[in-house]
This record gives sequence, structure tokens and C-alpha cells, in this order.
Amino acid sequence: MSAIQICGGRPLKGRIRIQGSKNAVLPMMAASILHEGTTVIENVPRIQDVSCMMGILEYIGCDCRMDGNTLTVQAEGKLKSYVPETFVCQMRSSVILLGALLGRTGRASISYPGGCSIGKRPIDLHLAALKQLGAVICEDGKRIEAFSRGLCGGKIDLAFPSVGATENALLGAVRAKGTTVINGAAKEPEIAAFCRFLSGMGANIRGTGTGCLMIEGTGRFHDSVFSASGDRIVAGTYLMAAMAAGGELWADGVDPKELSAVEQVLKAAGGEVGEAENSIFVRMSGRPKPVTVDTGPYPGFPTDLQSPLLALMAGADGKSRIVENIFEGRYETAAQLKKMGADISVEGKTAIINGREKLYGTEVEATDLRGGAALAAAALAADGVTVIRKCRHIERGYEDICRDLREAGADIRWTDD
Repeated sequence: MSAIQICGGRPLKGRIRIQGSKNAVLPMMAASILHEGTTVIENVPRIQDVSCMMGILEYIGCDCRMDGNTLTVQAEGKLKSYVPETFVCQMRSSVILLGALLGRTGRASISYPGGCSIGKRPIDLHLAALKQLGAVICEDGKRIEAFSRGLCGGKIDLAFPSVGATENALLGAVRAKGTTVINGAAKEPEIAAFCRFLSGMGANIRGTGTGCLMIEGTGRFHDSVFSASGDRIVAGTYLMAAMAAGGELWADGVDPKELSAVEQVLKAAGGEVGEAENSIFVRMSGRPKPVTVDTGPYPGFPTDLQSPLLALMAGADGKSRIVENIFEGRYETAAQLKKMGADISVEGKTAIINGREKLYGTEVEATDLRGGAALAAAALAADGVTVIRKCRHIERGYEDICRDLREAGADIRWTDD
């Protein structure tokens, strides 16, 4: 099932239960190796990135069991510190194993991370943070070798609020001797959830939800159970799909406060937006209004929703402007949207979209995770049939995009590539 077929022109109406957060769960899985015991994570999405991380954990010596959407990780005994390239090249999140393995085994050997081809995404901040905790890091252009005779607390000043670097710093700091202060930490909801998860294992973290985190290292953790929140990026994708197709949609199981920047954009684009406890609603009739949006770290507009917004604005009644401030290669989807009739010009980090009254179904390719989902949103609004190929990218982060959108009335199905 590596292709998706969509017959556009049908408004959406209904409710979609939002899966657990990919970006919250993956660092929690990595952190599970810090404890020589059992860690249970609930509301885990059944996606390819989770399967890949399970494969890594099992390779290094953990026992992983998935029952429905509940993951149990047992990390007793001696663990390997080497992660094969075959795993690492599949997803960028594998880089957070650096901090986890250093904290558990005192060493880590890992290839440069893979995942989506949406820009360089250097990991210099990750490595600099771990060096501040006493890690010795060697690079040969292909692999990263990290060593430590015992991490020690220190002061980490992040030049940019990188989510991954903040996670790696936390993973190292909770096992380091002494106090660590992380200044300029990422404030994404997934980081706050990660801090609560680590605290539930026995870590001592202050400043959760702020840009300054203080960690008192400990060598003692205990068994724990934690339930991941709903995926705000999946929710935002579906809300934008509903606006593109027209109609009304409830996204259930997600905290509306985590989508405040997205709500503002949806309203600016002409959507009627409402909230309930752990739910968010959008209603749309007619063409969207054009918007001007800059992506940025939380609480700004998330870069992961830039591609779905690009698809939505392709049908807007006027000229839109999007500035991508996080990943310089995140406009690859524009070329695919042009095949559907979109008028998009990209120069550097800025995209100008002249909205078209109609897009048209055709064959396109998912070049990355969020770009693939954006093509699905565009296809829902297009005339005719669209076939999206290379959908393995979409499966990395969406449990079953066809099932979810079909529940809201979309004519969408998996097909052979």
C-alpha cells in the first residue's frame, strides 16, 4: 500500500480522533533506555517511525511489546551502544539516542540521521550540548562516536531553540552528576510533555514549559506509565484539509491551546473555528482568504504545517506569502502542487502563492512526510482523481490518513503503486 487515490470535490463533515503525538513519543522511547526496568507509554501511534525506533531499541538489547496503542519497553541488562546505519537513515529522530546511550552506557556510535529530505538540518547544537556535559565526540563524516567516563552537569546555552538539541541535552542531563541549566530551550508542547515523562521516571526537572530548564542529575529511575497527548500536527493537517475541501470537521483528542497559532491562521483564512475540551472545530464555505505567515519555533506557526498551509493557499482567493524560517528545503512540495495547477513561486525561504479557483487531479509524489499529507489535502479540493505515489513518507507520521479522512466523508483509498 504505497499509493493513495483521492477523488476530489467532496466536502468533509464529521469527527476524527487524533492519534498520539509522534514528536512526543519518539524521545520518550529513546529515554526508556535510561531506566533498567519497565517503561509503559500509552496512546502511541502505530506509524513507521515508531516501528523504526522499536527496531533500534530491540537491536541494542531492549524488549519492546506493542499492544494496541500501548508500548512496553523493558531495558534490563547490558545494552549495545552501536546503532546500525540501516535504522538511522530512516528517520532523523534517531539522533536523540546519542544522549540516551551516553547516559546509559557511557558511549554511543551512530550514523548521521536520515528521515525527510527537507534541508540540511545540522546537528551541531546537539553535539555542542553533549560536549558541555563532558562528552567527547569524534566525527568521521559518516558516523558520530561519543564517549564519556561520566557525564557532569553544566551550563548549556542553545543558540537556537532546537527541539532535538533540547531533547538530547535533557537525556544527558538527567543522568549527569550535578546540576545542568539549559538556556534557550525549545518550548514546544512536546518538550513540556517530555519533561513530565522524565519526571515521572524519577528525574528532577524545573522550568517545564519555559526556555530555561534546570535539571538535577540522578542515577536512579523507576518503572513508570505515561500517556502521550494527541498529535497537534496531525490535527492541524486535517483541519486544513477540511478548509481546502470545504465543510466542517472536529479534531478530537488534542489540546486546542497547543494550536493557538494555527487557529489564528485558520481564522485569517476565513475559517470558523471553535473549541471544546480536547477538541477543535473548523467550518469553511467558499474559497479561503489569502494569508501571510512566517514559520517559527513554538509558540509560532509550526514548520511541520507549512506544507499543508501551502496546499490550502493554492486555492485561496488572492496572493499569499509564506516564509520558511526553520528548514530551507521544505518547498519541494511546491513542484508537485504545480502539477495540479497551483501557481507557486519560491525564492530562498519565501513562497508566493497566487491562489487558483480550481486545482486538478493528476499523479504526484510525496517527497517528504508533511508534504505528502499536504498533497492529500490539495487532492480533496481538486477536480478529478489524484494519485499520490511514494506514500511510505506519509506512513512515517500518519497512522492511517485514508481511514481518518474517509471517516469525515472523503473519497480516498490505498492502492498499489
